[in-house]
Amino acid sequence: MISTIVPTFDRAALLRRALSSVQSQSLRSDEVIVVDDGSSDGTRELVASEFPTVRYLFQDNLGVSAARNRGARAAAGEWLAFLDSDDEWLPPKLERQLQALAAEPEARICHTDEIWIRDGRRVNQGRRHAKPSGWVFRRCLPLCAISPSAVVIHRSLFEALGGFDETLPACEDYDLWLRLSAGHPVLLVDEPLVVKYGGHDDQLSRTVWGLDRFRVRALEKILASGRLGAGDRRAALETAVAKSRVFAAGAAKRGRGAEAAEYRRRAQGWAAELEHESAVGSP
Repeated sequence: MISTIVPTFDRAALLRRALSSVQSQSLRSDEVIVVDDGSSDGTRELVASEFPTVRYLFQDNLGVSAARNRGARAAAGEWLAFLDSDDEWLPPKLERQLQALAAEPEARICHTDEIWIRDGRRVNQGRRHAKPSGWVFRRCLPLCAISPSAVVIHRSLFEALGGFDETLPACEDYDLWLRLSAGHPVLLVDEPLVVKYGGHDDQLSRTVWGLDRFRVRALEKILASGRLGAGDRRAALETAVAKSRVFAAGAAKRGRGAEAAEYRRRAQGWAAELEHESAVGSP
């Protein structure tokens, strides 16, 4: 059984497109859950009138992580699929993924490639955005290499990881994939089966400044977890140094002297760890 979870906040018009794509799947979800994160734009009425088979849950505005986690707790499915309300699935998406998972019975997470649309035009992805497969931890360090809208994940794995971190206002997906890929391989269906739309005003990249500070927090968590082997730990330390320096430079340009100093201090501390590990010949 597969449950599809769609978090949304004041995106009624976009939600219609997302839910229509779920209903157009060649292999349909056993249940579809919309978690409304405090909308006041007629989302409830839209779901009731146009998608009466969809389960609708309302909560106060707690953020996308809380909305996804609420949907996962309410879901009955063995497998969970997430779809952000501004994205859409192509019709064979779920069918291709379940076929891939059936062929790899040990796999507990599967994602797909995607198509990017920005301001109404298709955008070519760079080589660094190529979707990874297998043991992908180091591929997940520079950027968010897995899209929530492209994922089907076994609920036992999602629950074991603790779901999305609700204390992170952004980069919560980056954080989850670091924790997941540190201990589990990732299966890829190498087809573009998700359409991701960008350019609208409520995207976090436009509304939240300094996203690298949340990536640094995610790196702090995984470094403190004790779950990384020596090579992965060094790679995570190098990324933490780089991202802390980038954020410090941005903070300084914006006159945020205290934040700039704090992140320079963090970068220096992690750089010192790297030097120490190199000096003692850490394997």
